[in-house]
Amino acid sequence: MRIWDIDPGYLARQQLLGEHRELHGLANILIHHKRGYANHPETKRWVGHLPALATRHRQLAAEMKLRGYHDRTPLDTESEAIWPQAWIDPPARQFELLRGKYAGDGRSGRIPLPGNCQELWAQHKYSVMARSPQLYKDIGVKVAKGELRDDIQALSLLLVQQLRIRPDRGRITNALLHMWGYLSGGGEEMADENRALLDQIQRLAVERQQPYLLASTALGELAIWL
Repeated sequence: MRIWDIDPGYLARQQLLGEHRELHGLANILIHHKRGYANHPETKRWVGHLPALATRHRQLAAEMKLRGYHDRTPLDTESEAIWPQAWIDPPARQFELLRGKYAGDGRSGRIPLPGNCQELWAQHKYSVMARSPQLYKDIGVKVAKGELRDDIQALSLLLVQQLRIRPDRGRITNALLHMWGYLSGGGEEMADENRALLDQIQRLAVERQQPYLLASTALGELAIWL
């Protein structure tokens, strides 16, 4: 059993659909107090965190939709999501585990596994912008010439935590406008509402195979907040 903490965009098809299946199994244990896998470390770390698990499910469902799959098994709660502080493996280690799984067979997620802090930051820039423009600026400086230039452990931990924060709607608009800049000029009029604009960005990014947007966490995860 494995619930990844990094963005689902990094998961290859097998890992993405596998986590979705295992997450429902874990939720069933937590909701109905079933004994199967009750003592598994992954189960224990999610005890008391069902709303956060439901948020993770929405992240998976958004990524699945982006790849042409349809989730017909919603998992929703109305409580505030409080995320577990424990890790089975820290985020940087999760990237390495996936690298080992993908080695030799050509598998990959929508987002390439990052080889350094600069790549990791580029993949998360718009997700962070949607939450805090100031943090976006601060991280950019630290990745370029500061303490996060080579510390992928610290950076990956910070980014995972940021993607768990609900973004402000106005800041989402700002991030989407920056993303639209990679697609404007093609003769299509920009949608004027966030949900429609993200749908439009997703569609055009896939149709045009726009590499920077296809490698962005924001392309998938922002959908759960709209």
